[in-house]
Amino acid sequence: MATKEAFLEYIRNGYSFKGEHVKLGCAMLDGEVVTGADVFIPLKTLNRHGLIAGATGTGKTKTLQVIAEALSDASVPVLLMDIKGDLSGVAAAGTSNAKIEERYQKIGGSWSASAYPVELLSLSNEKGARLRATVSEFGPILLSKILELNDTQEGLVSMIFKYCDDSKLPLLDLKDFKKVLQYVSDKGKADMEKDYGKISTTSAGTILRKVIGLEQQGADRFFGEASFEVDDLMHISDDGRGVISIVRVADIQDRPKLFSTFMLSLLAELYASLPEEGDLEKPKLVMFIDEAHLIFQEASTALLQQIETIIKLIRSKGVGIFFCTQNPMDVPPSVLGQLGMKVQHALRAFTANDRKAIKQTAENYPLSEFYKTDDLLTQIGIGEALFTCLNEKGQPTPLAATMLVSPRSRMDVLTDTEADTLVNGSKLVKKYNREIDSESAYEILTAKLQEAAEKTAEEKQEKPAAKGGRQKEEKSVLETVLTSSAARQVGRTAANIITRSLLGALGLGGKSSKKSSSWF
Repeated sequence: MATKEAFLEYIRNGYSFKGEHVKLGCAMLDGEVVTGADVFIPLKTLNRHGLIAGATGTGKTKTLQVIAEALSDASVPVLLMDIKGDLSGVAAAGTSNAKIEERYQKIGGSWSASAYPVELLSLSNEKGARLRATVSEFGPILLSKILELNDTQEGLVSMIFKYCDDSKLPLLDLKDFKKVLQYVSDKGKADMEKDYGKISTTSAGTILRKVIGLEQQGADRFFGEASFEVDDLMHISDDGRGVISIVRVADIQDRPKLFSTFMLSLLAELYASLPEEGDLEKPKLVMFIDEAHLIFQEASTALLQQIETIIKLIRSKGVGIFFCTQNPMDVPPSVLGQLGMKVQHALRAFTANDRKAIKQTAENYPLSEFYKTDDLLTQIGIGEALFTCLNEKGQPTPLAATMLVSPRSRMDVLTDTEADTLVNGSKLVKKYNREIDSESAYEILTAKLQEAAEKTAEEKQEKPAAKGGRQKEEKSVLETVLTSSAARQVGRTAANIITRSLLGALGLGGKSSKKSSSWF
């Protein structure tokens, strides 16, 4: 039978780190907290990503809140995807109660309330700084992925982007892209095909329908200016704590393509813009995606492939990504295998499939002589979790059933008044919530087509007027000066030459375009 002394030594040996670390809680054996068996998280390996899982109501969102607070205290900026709308309370100080006092009597240490530096961000009409990106900055590859285009259609999108670059037609929003797509399929088709190759009208129509479908999910609010800059996610507050940026997406959880669009652009831009760092003493940024099962259940194949690729590569940029979901099986195996830290709250076994999932979950954790993992997964209480992470050498730490520390900030949402105060004092809101409608492809092509239509109308009006005027003038001159039929024939020939010269082809003009701003 395992003794508390052996267990205490087991935990202390497994969770002793030289570098900077933060306390997650205290380990338990046979349902009782073992005094001194503190469980820590090493900051050095948080760029190896992680998972926070558990059934509804077991405390996984509060665990996310605890880790975000610890990172902020360690001067690490944090990005939270708040899909349920219950994380804004991080900006306000919490309040103590009997349950918190009882918890700290067991796990040791002390609890103190604290509000954290927070920026509210939004993809839609939620309160906060607006997140936007231009179509040009999004690029043809990512746009094709989110639209789920085939190779032929993707090739046409790439041609359109090249044509717009060469023709100085900025693609700022989806209205610009649709206008160009319509133009090169009709009036500008000959011009486009001359330099860039044949255009399939069927492919263009398919792309247009998919863009309209994306618009219907609200993506037109995401594309445009002013473009959000990744550096604005990396701020440190005046007191030295990392700023916690909360993206409020509660109103778009039923619009998976809009969320997929945002996730694709954010992950790609983080990877593209940040320099290679290797393994730092602590990460530069940690991102938490709450209710991640909504992403994986509804995501396109393109998004899943992109997440898998980014998860594998972005750790070298000093960025950690954590998924918070109800069941580990919600996360694709290719992604789950890349998650070095796991916090597993209780699971429920109501059906045969539930019991099978619990058995599979237990197999994802290190073996332990102190626990029977599959039984423990259904027995641990609220605010308790099975925990393992990577130590400073990249090795898994021992499995520890842990009673977790409590959040120091409010475990509830901000009131409307508090949110308004936070937003009104935000520099990012002042920077990004300005409506900008720069001259771009839509305006340029609209003016070009209008100019062409006006010139065509002028030609139709000018032709009969020119003929009548010239003939009248010729007749007057010939009647008074020349009377011979030969002379009259010469006059008519001259008049025809003049008329044809007036009806020559007129070129189309366009306005110079304004260069788009820096990209998200």
